[in-house]
Amino acid sequence: MKLMSVNVGMPTQVEINGNQVNTGIYKTPQTGKVWLGKTNLTGDGQADLTVHGGEFQAAYSYPVEHYSYWEKTLGKSSLSYGMFGENFTVSGMLEDEIYVGDTFAIGEAIVEATMPRIPCFKFGHKIGQPDILEKFLVSGRSGFYHRVIQEGFVQAGDQIQRLSHDPNSITIRRALGLQKLEEGDMEAIEHALEIKHLPPLLRQVYQQRLRLLSACSAN
Repeated sequence: MKLMSVNVGMPTQVEINGNQVNTGIYKTPQTGKVWLGKTNLTGDGQADLTVHGGEFQAAYSYPVEHYSYWEKTLGKSSLSYGMFGENFTVSGMLEDEIYVGDTFAIGEAIVEATMPRIPCFKFGHKIGQPDILEKFLVSGRSGFYHRVIQEGFVQAGDQIQRLSHDPNSITIRRALGLQKLEEGDMEAIEHALEIKHLPPLLRQVYQQRLRLLSACSAN
């Protein structure tokens, strides 16, 4: 596993459907070492802190392996790193191989995989296809967020080492299915709720789904 690129960008205003919208999705690859703090990278920022950023979304990784798929799907060539708003463009870290709660050493830092990324309309605008959001989710190529366990410098070219793994956890792809794709039954959701390192947001969503499924089964 390898860190291919470190990408940062501060929020900026763009026009979407005639409205000025603040967004932090535009990221630029960095050269040299970049400091990864508890809530973000130096030089990076989130526009809407009610849905982005915070402890469990301090940094966002996206697998470089997906770039060729999207180039073909979007009819574009040579998409630049950071195109998906990711802080870390990574290699060898696919969503069906990374588990919620897995920890990794990247450069001097230690991070934990927390949850899949759910795109918003700003992503559709950047890509130039407002209707891509559903396709992005269904593809399972969501990428995933991190919580920072240990702060430190990171840079492109760093090797990534998995430090810990909970075999009772679920993959990022499975987490996405339970969260947004209506996959899984009550048993699967109950299992997910037992995960020690399950982020509060996922716990809330899964509990809500469980209540709905319980109500349906009772009728």
